[in-house]
Amino acid sequence: MSKADFIERVAAAGDLSKADAKRTVELVFGEIEAGLKASKKEGKYTIGTFGTFVVSKRKARMGRNPRTGEAIKIKASKTLRFRPAAQLKASAGC
Repeated sequence: MSKADFIERVAAAGDLSKADAKRTVELVFGEIEAGLKASKKEGKYTIGTFGTFVVSKRKARMGRNPRTGEAIKIKASKTLRFRPAAQLKASAGC
């Protein structure tokens, strides 16, 4: 589902205009981002029965260029992961 599709569904479900739905979606995503930035020490942001967003660290490692087979060094990085809550998993049939 694209962001535009998501905004349309929020507008329909909430009986909102698309502009209001877009502002609402942007606000929610912005708050999640701000929460992750604010919790640098923990690196996680939990939303009740929805789930938890976690910033995890990847170590530097060696990889291979798939085209040439040459060994390359991949830098250490951070990535965002999502762990769904048990209630969300149950409602999705997982």
